[in-house]
Amino acid sequence: MVRLTRIYTRTGDKGKTSLGDGTRVDKHAVRVEAYGAVDEANAVLGLARLHAEGPVQALLARIQNDLFDLGADLCTPAAESEAAGARLRVVQAQVDYLEQEIDAANAALAPLNSFILPAGTPLAAHLHHARTVVRRAERLMVALAVAEPVTPEAIIYVNRLSDLLFVLARAANGNGAADVLWAPGANR
Repeated sequence: MVRLTRIYTRTGDKGKTSLGDGTRVDKHAVRVEAYGAVDEANAVLGLARLHAEGPVQALLARIQNDLFDLGADLCTPAAESEAAGARLRVVQAQVDYLEQEIDAANAALAPLNSFILPAGTPLAAHLHHARTVVRRAERLMVALAVAEPVTPEAIIYVNRLSDLLFVLARAANGNGAADVLWAPGANR
């Protein structure tokens, strides 16, 4: 369990931060950028939850908790000799859960015949915003994986999460009835 008794430590005042294994790195390191984007996505989901109810509210709460797991995974580089279960890592069961939720939410939606704009209800707009932040986190994680080990399930997780957020945004727009469609070249 984490226990925070003091919020400021002054250890980051010169542009460095500590990873989960104690390694000091620049605050602009790709790893830090990646888990920072995950944290930002989590905050946007907190805004979305202000407009969600029932099962969607519970689903978003679960995802927020999983995003902390993802942040913990990303902030602790994998060691070559790391035993399975030695560190908190994203696992396949978390990916499977997202896939089940995507399938369930998508079943009620009409097929898309156009791209849609990130708009609609307040819940849909926040979910679209979260989706774009998750996509940025994914790009940063993929860039990180070029140079350092990243849990494969972590990258798959964020890929599925952005898909789920898209489907949930459509569901929040009256199962797609209130989606705002893109009109190519409409303002030329």
